[in-house]
Amino acid sequence: MNTYDKGLMWFRRDLRWEDNTALHHALKACRHVWCVFVFDTDILDQLPRVDRRVAFLRESVAELDARLRQVGAKHGHAGTGLIVLHGPAVASIGGLAERLGVQAVFANHDDEPAARQRDAQVLGHLAHHGTMLHSHKDHVIFERREVLTQTGQTFGVFTPFKNAWLKQVGPAQMVDHDASAVAERLAPLPPDLDRGVPSLTDLGFEDGPGSEMHLPTGASGAQQLLADFVHRIDHYGEARNFPAVKGPSYLGVHLRFGTLSVRQALRLAYPLHLAGNAGASTWLSELIWRDFYHQIMANHPHVVERAFKPAYDRIAFEHGKAAKALFAAWCAGRTGYPLVDAAMAQINQSGYMHNRLRMLVASFLVKDLGLHWSWGERYFAEKLMDFDLAANNGGWQWASSSGCDAQPYFRIFNPTSQSEKFDPQGKFIRRYVPELAGLSDKAIHAPWLASPLELAAAGVRLGENYPLPVVDHAAARAATLERYAVVKAAAA
Repeated sequence: MNTYDKGLMWFRRDLRWEDNTALHHALKACRHVWCVFVFDTDILDQLPRVDRRVAFLRESVAELDARLRQVGAKHGHAGTGLIVLHGPAVASIGGLAERLGVQAVFANHDDEPAARQRDAQVLGHLAHHGTMLHSHKDHVIFERREVLTQTGQTFGVFTPFKNAWLKQVGPAQMVDHDASAVAERLAPLPPDLDRGVPSLTDLGFEDGPGSEMHLPTGASGAQQLLADFVHRIDHYGEARNFPAVKGPSYLGVHLRFGTLSVRQALRLAYPLHLAGNAGASTWLSELIWRDFYHQIMANHPHVVERAFKPAYDRIAFEHGKAAKALFAAWCAGRTGYPLVDAAMAQINQSGYMHNRLRMLVASFLVKDLGLHWSWGERYFAEKLMDFDLAANNGGWQWASSSGCDAQPYFRIFNPTSQSEKFDPQGKFIRRYVPELAGLSDKAIHAPWLASPLELAAAGVRLGENYPLPVVDHAAARAATLERYAVVKAAAA
Protein backbone atom coordinates (compact mmCIF):
# COMPACT_ATOMS: atom_id res chain seq x y z
CA MET A 1 0.00 0.00 0.00
CA ASN A 2 1.32 3.42 -0.95
CA THR A 3 1.48 6.23 1.59
CA TYR A 4 1.29 8.95 -1.07
CA ASP A 5 -0.03 9.29 -4.58
CA LYS A 6 2.63 11.74 -5.78
CA GLY A 7 6.16 12.32 -4.52
CA LEU A 8 9.25 14.26 -5.49
CA MET A 9 12.82 12.98 -5.13
CA TRP A 10 15.29 15.84 -4.62
CA PHE A 11 18.84 14.83 -5.58
CA ARG A 12 21.65 16.79 -3.92
CA ARG A 13 24.96 15.10 -3.03
CA ASP A 14 23.69 11.64 -4.07
CA LEU A 15 23.86 11.69 -7.87
CA ARG A 16 23.14 8.05 -8.64
CA TRP A 17 20.23 5.72 -9.31
CA GLU A 18 21.85 2.76 -7.57
CA ASP A 19 21.71 2.26 -3.78
CA ASN A 20 20.13 5.64 -3.04
CA THR A 21 18.29 5.69 0.28
CA ALA A 22 15.88 8.57 -0.32
CA LEU A 23 15.07 7.42 -3.85
CA HIS A 24 14.40 3.91 -2.56
CA HIS A 25 11.98 5.24 0.08
CA ALA A 26 10.31 7.65 -2.35
CA LEU A 27 9.54 4.91 -4.85
CA LYS A 28 8.30 2.57 -2.13
CA ALA A 29 6.06 5.21 -0.54
CA CYS A 30 4.56 6.85 -3.67
CA ARG A 31 2.62 5.70 -6.71
CA HIS A 32 4.21 8.36 -8.90
CA VAL A 33 7.65 9.90 -8.34
CA TRP A 34 9.35 12.75 -10.16
CA CYS A 35 13.05 13.45 -9.73
CA VAL A 36 14.66 16.87 -9.55
CA PHE A 37 18.10 18.44 -9.29
CA VAL A 38 18.59 22.13 -8.61
CA PHE A 39 21.67 24.04 -9.71
CA ASP A 40 21.43 26.21 -6.61
CA THR A 41 22.38 29.80 -7.38
CA ASP A 42 22.86 30.49 -3.66
CA ILE A 43 25.90 28.22 -3.95
CA LEU A 44 26.96 28.71 -7.57
CA ASP A 45 26.96 32.51 -7.42
CA GLN A 46 29.80 32.36 -4.87
CA LEU A 47 32.09 30.31 -7.14
CA PRO A 48 34.62 31.50 -9.73
CA ARG A 49 33.36 31.42 -13.31
CA VAL A 50 35.80 28.64 -14.15
CA ASP A 51 35.33 25.82 -11.65
CA ARG A 52 36.21 22.17 -12.29
CA ARG A 53 33.65 21.03 -9.71
CA VAL A 54 30.77 22.60 -11.60
CA ALA A 55 31.94 20.84 -14.76
CA PHE A 56 32.13 17.52 -12.88
CA LEU A 57 28.71 18.17 -11.34
CA ARG A 58 27.13 19.08 -14.65
CA GLU A 59 28.42 15.92 -16.36
CA SER A 60 27.30 13.76 -13.44
CA VAL A 61 23.80 15.31 -13.48
CA ALA A 62 23.60 14.66 -17.21
CA GLU A 63 24.50 11.01 -16.66
CA LEU A 64 21.89 10.70 -13.91
CA ASP A 65 19.27 12.14 -16.25
CA ALA A 66 20.22 9.61 -18.93
CA ARG A 67 20.11 6.78 -16.37
CA LEU A 68 16.62 7.73 -15.19
CA ARG A 69 15.41 7.85 -18.79
CA GLN A 70 16.95 4.44 -19.43
CA VAL A 71 15.32 2.92 -16.34
CA GLY A 72 11.95 4.43 -17.21
CA ALA A 73 12.09 3.16 -20.80
CA LYS A 74 13.01 -0.32 -19.56
CA HIS A 75 9.80 -0.37 -17.52
CA GLY A 76 7.65 0.98 -20.33
CA HIS A 77 7.53 4.58 -19.15
CA ALA A 78 8.68 6.89 -21.91
CA GLY A 79 9.56 10.44 -20.90
CA THR A 80 10.98 9.81 -17.46
CA GLY A 81 14.13 11.65 -16.51
CA LEU A 82 15.42 14.43 -14.32
CA ILE A 83 13.77 17.80 -13.87
CA VAL A 84 16.70 20.22 -13.81
CA LEU A 85 16.18 23.68 -12.34
CA HIS A 86 18.54 26.63 -12.05
CA GLY A 87 17.82 29.07 -9.24
CA PRO A 88 17.59 29.34 -5.43
CA ALA A 89 16.90 25.86 -4.05
CA VAL A 90 14.26 26.90 -1.49
CA ALA A 91 12.04 28.67 -4.00
CA SER A 92 12.73 26.09 -6.72
CA ILE A 93 11.74 23.05 -4.65
CA GLY A 94 8.76 24.78 -3.08
CA GLY A 95 7.46 25.98 -6.43
CA LEU A 96 7.98 22.61 -8.14
CA ALA A 97 6.22 20.72 -5.34
CA GLU A 98 3.20 22.99 -5.76
CA ARG A 99 3.32 22.74 -9.56
CA LEU A 100 3.34 18.92 -9.47
CA GLY A 101 0.88 18.64 -6.58
CA VAL A 102 3.05 16.22 -4.62
CA GLN A 103 2.23 15.20 -1.07
CA ALA A 104 5.86 14.58 -0.07
CA VAL A 105 9.42 15.52 -0.98
CA PHE A 106 12.23 13.03 -0.33
CA ALA A 107 15.91 13.89 0.09
CA ASN A 108 19.05 12.63 1.77
CA HIS A 109 20.62 14.37 4.75
CA ASP A 110 23.21 17.10 4.35
CA ASP A 111 24.64 18.23 7.68
CA GLU A 112 26.60 21.24 6.53
CA PRO A 113 25.31 24.25 8.50
CA ALA A 114 24.20 26.17 5.40
CA ALA A 115 22.46 23.05 4.05
CA ARG A 116 20.61 22.48 7.32
CA GLN A 117 19.44 26.09 7.24
CA ARG A 118 18.29 25.64 3.63
CA ASP A 119 16.45 22.42 4.47
CA ALA A 120 14.73 24.09 7.43
CA GLN A 121 13.46 26.79 5.08
CA VAL A 122 12.27 24.19 2.58
CA LEU A 123 10.54 22.29 5.37
CA GLY A 124 8.70 25.44 6.44
CA HIS A 125 7.68 26.28 2.89
CA LEU A 126 6.39 22.77 2.22
CA ALA A 127 4.60 22.53 5.57
CA HIS A 128 2.76 25.76 4.79
CA HIS A 129 1.26 23.99 1.78
CA GLY A 130 0.63 20.71 3.58
CA THR A 131 3.54 18.86 1.95
CA MET A 132 5.84 16.55 3.91
CA LEU A 133 9.64 16.53 3.75
CA HIS A 134 11.28 13.16 4.40
CA SER A 135 15.06 13.13 4.84
CA HIS A 136 17.24 10.04 5.09
CA LYS A 137 20.81 9.09 6.01
CA ASP A 138 22.79 8.23 2.89
CA HIS A 139 26.10 10.12 2.73
CA VAL A 140 27.84 8.39 5.65
CA ILE A 141 27.64 5.05 7.45
CA PHE A 142 26.99 6.48 10.93
CA GLU A 143 25.89 10.06 11.42
CA ARG A 144 25.12 12.71 14.02
CA ARG A 145 24.70 10.96 17.38
CA GLU A 146 24.72 7.34 16.25
CA VAL A 147 28.17 6.60 17.67
CA LEU A 148 28.55 7.84 21.26
CA THR A 149 30.77 7.32 24.27
CA GLN A 150 29.57 5.15 27.15
CA THR A 151 28.40 8.34 28.88
CA GLY A 152 26.32 9.37 25.86
CA GLN A 153 28.69 12.06 24.58
CA THR A 154 30.06 12.57 21.10
CA PHE A 155 33.66 11.59 20.47
CA GLY A 156 36.39 14.20 20.10
CA VAL A 157 39.26 11.77 19.53
CA PHE A 158 39.40 9.50 16.50
CA THR A 159 40.73 6.17 17.82
CA PRO A 160 38.00 5.63 20.46
CA PHE A 161 35.43 6.69 17.83
CA LYS A 162 36.85 4.15 15.39
CA ASN A 163 36.74 1.37 17.99
CA ALA A 164 33.12 2.15 18.84
CA TRP A 165 32.25 2.44 15.13
CA LEU A 166 33.70 -1.00 14.41
CA LYS A 167 31.71 -2.52 17.27
CA GLN A 168 28.45 -1.11 15.88
CA VAL A 169 28.86 -1.75 12.17
CA GLY A 170 27.05 -4.74 10.71
CA PRO A 171 24.68 -5.93 7.98
CA ALA A 172 22.20 -3.10 8.66
CA GLN A 173 24.80 -0.55 7.57
CA MET A 174 25.58 -2.44 4.34
CA VAL A 175 22.06 -2.77 2.97
CA ASP A 176 21.79 -2.05 -0.74
CA HIS A 177 18.81 0.28 -1.19
CA ASP A 178 17.96 -1.10 -4.62
CA ALA A 179 14.99 0.62 -6.25
CA SER A 180 14.69 -1.57 -9.34
CA ALA A 181 11.68 -3.47 -7.98
CA VAL A 182 9.63 -0.25 -7.88
CA ALA A 183 11.22 1.52 -10.84
CA GLU A 184 7.92 1.56 -12.72
CA ARG A 185 6.77 4.30 -10.34
CA LEU A 186 9.04 6.85 -11.99
CA ALA A 187 6.64 9.37 -13.50
CA PRO A 188 6.91 10.87 -17.01
CA LEU A 189 8.03 14.49 -17.03
CA PRO A 190 5.55 17.22 -17.92
CA PRO A 191 6.62 18.44 -21.39
CA ASP A 192 7.39 21.97 -20.21
CA LEU A 193 9.74 20.57 -17.54
CA ASP A 194 11.55 18.16 -19.84
CA ARG A 195 14.36 20.57 -20.68
CA GLY A 196 17.44 18.39 -20.30
CA VAL A 197 20.57 19.54 -18.52
CA PRO A 198 21.82 23.10 -19.10
CA SER A 199 25.31 23.65 -20.46
CA LEU A 200 28.07 25.27 -18.42
CA THR A 201 27.47 28.46 -20.37
CA ASP A 202 23.75 28.34 -19.53
CA LEU A 203 24.75 28.05 -15.87
CA GLY A 204 26.97 31.11 -16.14
CA PHE A 205 30.29 29.24 -16.16
CA GLU A 206 33.08 28.93 -18.67
CA ASP A 207 35.05 25.99 -19.94
CA GLY A 208 38.47 26.17 -18.38
CA PRO A 209 41.57 24.02 -18.28
CA GLY A 210 40.63 20.42 -17.67
CA SER A 211 42.19 18.36 -14.95
CA GLU A 212 45.25 16.40 -15.95
CA MET A 213 43.84 13.68 -13.71
CA HIS A 214 41.07 13.01 -16.25
CA LEU A 215 38.80 11.66 -13.52
CA PRO A 216 35.75 9.99 -15.06
CA THR A 217 32.45 11.58 -14.02
CA GLY A 218 29.08 10.23 -12.92
CA ALA A 219 28.15 6.92 -11.33
CA SER A 220 29.73 5.03 -14.23
CA GLY A 221 33.00 6.87 -13.59
CA ALA A 222 32.83 5.90 -9.93
CA GLN A 223 32.39 2.24 -10.83
CA GLN A 224 35.30 2.45 -13.26
CA LEU A 225 37.61 3.84 -10.57
CA LEU A 226 36.35 1.39 -7.95
CA ALA A 227 37.01 -1.56 -10.24
CA ASP A 228 40.53 -0.30 -10.82
CA PHE A 229 41.12 0.23 -7.09
CA VAL A 230 40.00 -3.29 -6.19
CA HIS A 231 43.12 -4.62 -7.92
CA ARG A 232 45.35 -2.28 -5.90
CA ILE A 233 43.67 -2.29 -2.49
CA ASP A 234 45.99 -4.93 -1.01
CA HIS A 235 48.87 -2.45 -1.17
CA TYR A 236 46.89 0.68 -0.29
CA GLY A 237 48.32 0.95 3.23
CA GLU A 238 51.86 1.52 1.96
CA ALA A 239 51.31 2.91 -1.54
CA ARG A 240 48.99 5.73 -0.45
CA ASN A 241 51.91 7.57 1.19
CA PHE A 242 53.99 8.00 -1.97
CA PRO A 243 52.66 10.71 -4.29
CA ALA A 244 54.61 9.46 -7.32
CA VAL A 245 52.87 6.06 -7.04
CA LYS A 246 49.32 5.17 -8.10
CA GLY A 247 48.28 4.42 -4.53
CA PRO A 248 45.04 6.31 -3.69
CA SER A 249 41.56 5.23 -4.69
CA TYR A 250 40.84 8.62 -6.36
CA LEU A 251 37.23 8.17 -5.22
CA GLY A 252 37.05 11.26 -3.00
CA VAL A 253 35.15 13.38 -5.51
CA HIS A 254 32.68 10.52 -6.12
CA LEU A 255 32.00 10.13 -2.42
CA ARG A 256 31.62 13.91 -2.20
CA PHE A 257 28.96 14.12 -4.91
CA GLY A 258 27.42 10.76 -4.10
CA THR A 259 28.13 9.27 -7.51
CA LEU A 260 29.43 6.38 -5.39
CA SER A 261 27.43 4.91 -2.50
CA VAL A 262 29.47 4.87 0.71
CA ARG A 263 27.70 1.60 1.52
CA GLN A 264 29.11 0.03 -1.62
CA ALA A 265 32.56 1.15 -0.47
CA LEU A 266 31.87 -0.45 2.91
CA ARG A 267 30.61 -3.66 1.31
CA LEU A 268 33.95 -3.89 -0.47
CA ALA A 269 36.26 -2.91 2.39
CA TYR A 270 34.69 -4.53 5.46
CA PRO A 271 34.83 -8.23 4.47
CA LEU A 272 38.43 -7.77 3.33
CA HIS A 273 39.20 -6.05 6.63
CA LEU A 274 37.75 -9.01 8.54
CA ALA A 275 39.88 -11.33 6.40
CA GLY A 276 43.02 -9.51 7.50
CA ASN A 277 43.67 -7.47 4.37
CA ALA A 278 45.85 -4.62 5.69
CA GLY A 279 45.23 -2.37 2.70
CA ALA A 280 41.46 -2.72 3.01
CA SER A 281 41.70 -2.05 6.76
CA THR A 282 43.56 1.19 6.07
CA TRP A 283 40.99 2.27 3.49
CA LEU A 284 38.19 1.38 5.91
CA SER A 285 39.87 3.67 8.45
CA GLU A 286 39.68 6.48 5.90
CA LEU A 287 35.93 5.90 5.54
CA ILE A 288 35.65 6.02 9.34
CA TRP A 289 37.62 9.29 9.44
CA ARG A 290 35.03 10.64 7.01
CA ASP A 291 32.19 9.68 9.38
CA PHE A 292 34.17 11.12 12.30
CA TYR A 293 34.53 14.55 10.74
CA HIS A 294 30.89 14.62 9.67
CA GLN A 295 29.71 13.86 13.22
CA ILE A 296 32.05 16.55 14.54
CA MET A 297 30.51 19.12 12.22
CA ALA A 298 26.95 17.98 12.93
CA ASN A 299 27.40 18.21 16.70
CA HIS A 300 29.90 21.08 16.88
CA PRO A 301 29.00 23.43 14.00
CA HIS A 302 31.19 26.17 15.52
CA VAL A 303 34.18 24.43 13.89
CA VAL A 304 33.21 26.02 10.58
CA GLU A 305 34.24 29.41 11.99
CA ARG A 306 36.43 28.66 15.00
CA ALA A 307 38.74 26.08 16.54
CA PHE A 308 37.19 22.86 17.80
CA LYS A 309 39.00 23.49 21.08
CA PRO A 310 38.29 27.14 22.07
CA ALA A 311 41.68 27.59 23.75
CA TYR A 312 43.33 27.40 20.34
CA ASP A 313 41.55 30.57 19.24
CA ARG A 314 43.93 32.39 21.60
CA ILE A 315 46.94 31.64 19.39
CA ALA A 316 48.32 34.75 17.71
CA PHE A 317 49.05 33.97 14.06
CA GLU A 318 50.94 36.18 11.64
CA HIS A 319 49.05 38.89 9.79
CA GLY A 320 49.67 41.98 7.72
CA LYS A 321 51.59 42.55 4.51
CA ALA A 322 54.39 40.06 5.21
CA ALA A 323 51.91 37.32 6.09
CA LYS A 324 49.96 37.95 2.89
CA ALA A 325 53.18 37.69 0.87
CA LEU A 326 54.00 34.35 2.48
CA PHE A 327 50.47 33.12 1.77
CA ALA A 328 50.77 34.19 -1.88
CA ALA A 329 54.05 32.24 -2.16
CA TRP A 330 52.36 29.17 -0.65
CA CYS A 331 49.39 29.41 -3.03
CA ALA A 332 51.64 29.77 -6.05
CA GLY A 333 53.99 26.94 -5.04
CA ARG A 334 56.96 29.29 -4.65
CA THR A 335 58.05 28.59 -1.08
CA GLY A 336 61.49 27.18 -1.93
CA TYR A 337 60.60 23.80 -0.41
CA PRO A 338 60.30 21.49 -3.44
CA LEU A 339 57.72 18.96 -2.24
CA VAL A 340 55.49 21.72 -0.85
CA ASP A 341 55.74 23.56 -4.15
CA ALA A 342 55.08 20.40 -6.16
CA ALA A 343 51.97 19.71 -4.09
CA MET A 344 50.63 23.22 -4.66
CA ALA A 345 51.35 22.89 -8.39
CA GLN A 346 49.33 19.67 -8.38
CA ILE A 347 46.25 21.24 -6.81
CA ASN A 348 46.48 24.33 -9.03
CA GLN A 349 46.83 22.29 -12.21
CA SER A 350 44.47 19.41 -11.47
CA GLY A 351 42.04 20.26 -8.65
CA TYR A 352 43.46 17.29 -6.75
CA MET A 353 46.14 16.87 -4.10
CA HIS A 354 47.58 13.66 -2.74
CA ASN A 355 46.45 13.11 0.87
CA ARG A 356 49.97 12.84 2.32
CA LEU A 357 50.76 16.18 0.69
CA ARG A 358 47.58 17.78 2.05
CA MET A 359 48.92 17.14 5.53
CA LEU A 360 52.38 18.43 4.59
CA VAL A 361 51.27 21.71 3.00
CA ALA A 362 48.79 22.34 5.82
CA SER A 363 51.47 21.84 8.45
CA PHE A 364 53.80 24.10 6.44
CA LEU A 365 51.24 26.90 6.18
CA VAL A 366 50.37 26.90 9.88
CA LYS A 367 53.60 25.83 11.57
CA ASP A 368 56.30 27.06 9.20
CA LEU A 369 54.64 30.21 7.89
CA GLY A 370 52.66 30.91 11.07
CA LEU A 371 49.40 31.59 9.23
CA HIS A 372 45.90 30.82 10.47
CA TRP A 373 44.54 27.47 9.30
CA SER A 374 41.41 29.08 7.87
CA TRP A 375 43.49 30.74 5.12
CA GLY A 376 44.51 27.36 3.76
CA GLU A 377 41.09 25.87 4.37
CA ARG A 378 39.51 28.53 2.16
CA TYR A 379 42.08 27.97 -0.59
CA PHE A 380 41.43 24.23 -0.61
CA ALA A 381 37.68 24.92 -0.60
CA GLU A 382 38.11 26.88 -3.83
CA LYS A 383 40.52 24.51 -5.57
CA LEU A 384 39.75 20.91 -4.59
CA MET A 385 37.35 18.98 -6.79
CA ASP A 386 36.58 16.67 -3.85
CA PHE A 387 36.07 19.58 -1.43
CA ASP A 388 33.88 18.47 1.44
CA LEU A 389 33.35 20.99 4.24
CA ALA A 390 33.48 18.50 7.12
CA ALA A 391 36.59 16.66 5.90
CA ASN A 392 38.39 19.81 4.76
CA ASN A 393 37.73 21.63 8.02
CA GLY A 394 38.62 18.55 10.05
CA GLY A 395 41.83 17.98 8.14
CA TRP A 396 42.98 21.57 8.48
CA GLN A 397 42.18 21.70 12.19
CA TRP A 398 43.98 18.37 12.65
CA ALA A 399 47.07 19.74 10.93
CA SER A 400 46.95 22.97 12.91
CA SER A 401 46.39 21.03 16.17
CA SER A 402 43.35 23.19 16.91
CA GLY A 403 40.87 20.37 16.31
CA CYS A 404 40.46 16.76 17.32
CA ASP A 405 43.48 14.70 18.37
CA ALA A 406 45.43 17.93 18.89
CA GLN A 407 49.16 17.28 19.26
CA PRO A 408 51.04 20.49 18.41
CA TYR A 409 54.40 19.28 19.65
CA PHE A 410 54.40 16.12 17.54
CA ARG A 411 52.82 17.43 14.35
CA ILE A 412 55.31 19.88 12.93
CA PHE A 413 56.24 18.19 9.68
CA ASN A 414 59.77 18.77 8.43
CA PRO A 415 59.21 19.50 4.73
CA THR A 416 62.67 18.27 3.74
CA SER A 417 62.60 14.96 5.61
CA GLN A 418 59.02 14.36 4.42
CA SER A 419 60.27 14.88 0.88
CA GLU A 420 63.20 12.49 1.34
CA LYS A 421 60.94 9.85 2.88
CA PHE A 422 57.92 9.94 0.59
CA ASP A 423 59.42 11.07 -2.73
CA PRO A 424 62.91 9.61 -2.34
CA GLN A 425 63.82 9.72 -6.03
CA GLY A 426 62.18 13.09 -6.58
CA LYS A 427 59.83 11.73 -9.23
CA PHE A 428 56.85 13.73 -8.03
CA ILE A 429 58.91 16.89 -7.62
CA ARG A 430 60.34 16.57 -11.14
CA ARG A 431 56.85 16.22 -12.56
CA TYR A 432 55.46 19.36 -10.95
CA VAL A 433 58.59 21.49 -10.47
CA PRO A 434 60.39 20.77 -13.75
CA GLU A 435 62.93 23.56 -13.18
CA LEU A 436 64.53 21.25 -10.57
CA ALA A 437 64.51 18.14 -12.77
CA GLY A 438 68.25 18.20 -13.42
CA LEU A 439 69.22 17.95 -9.76
CA SER A 440 70.35 14.69 -8.17
CA ASP A 441 67.97 12.57 -6.12
CA LYS A 442 69.64 13.95 -2.99
CA ALA A 443 69.89 17.62 -3.88
CA ILE A 444 66.34 17.92 -5.24
CA HIS A 445 64.86 17.85 -1.74
CA ALA A 446 66.88 20.86 -0.51
CA PRO A 447 68.37 22.74 -3.46
CA TRP A 448 69.71 25.52 -1.23
CA LEU A 449 72.17 22.97 0.20
CA ALA A 450 73.44 21.88 -3.23
CA SER A 451 76.86 22.99 -4.44
CA PRO A 452 77.09 25.90 -6.87
CA LEU A 453 78.52 23.51 -9.45
CA GLU A 454 75.55 21.13 -9.22
CA LEU A 455 73.06 23.99 -9.34
CA ALA A 456 74.76 25.43 -12.40
CA ALA A 457 74.87 22.03 -14.13
CA ALA A 458 71.13 21.58 -13.49
CA GLY A 459 70.31 25.09 -14.68
CA VAL A 460 68.94 26.06 -11.28
CA ARG A 461 69.43 29.70 -10.30
CA LEU A 462 68.15 30.12 -6.75
CA GLY A 463 66.27 33.33 -6.29
CA GLU A 464 65.66 33.56 -10.04
CA ASN A 465 64.09 30.50 -11.69
CA TYR A 466 63.47 28.80 -8.34
CA PRO A 467 63.03 30.61 -5.02
CA LEU A 468 65.17 30.37 -1.95
CA PRO A 469 63.26 29.05 1.11
CA VAL A 470 60.84 31.69 2.38
CA VAL A 471 61.49 30.57 5.98
CA ASP A 472 64.05 28.55 7.88
CA HIS A 473 62.30 25.42 9.14
CA ALA A 474 64.25 25.12 12.40
CA ALA A 475 63.56 28.75 13.32
CA ALA A 476 59.92 28.40 12.28
CA ARG A 477 59.54 25.30 14.44
CA ALA A 478 60.89 27.14 17.48
CA ALA A 479 58.52 30.05 16.80
CA THR A 480 55.56 27.67 16.54
CA LEU A 481 56.33 26.03 19.87
CA GLU A 482 56.48 29.48 21.42
CA ARG A 483 53.27 30.54 19.68
CA TYR A 484 51.41 27.45 20.89
CA ALA A 485 52.64 27.88 24.47
CA VAL A 486 49.59 30.05 25.15
CA VAL A 487 47.46 26.89 24.88
CA LYS A 488 49.68 24.99 27.25
CA ALA A 489 49.54 27.90 29.72
CA ALA A 490 45.74 28.04 29.48
CA ALA A 491 45.51 24.33 30.29
CA ALA A 492 47.83 24.63 33.30
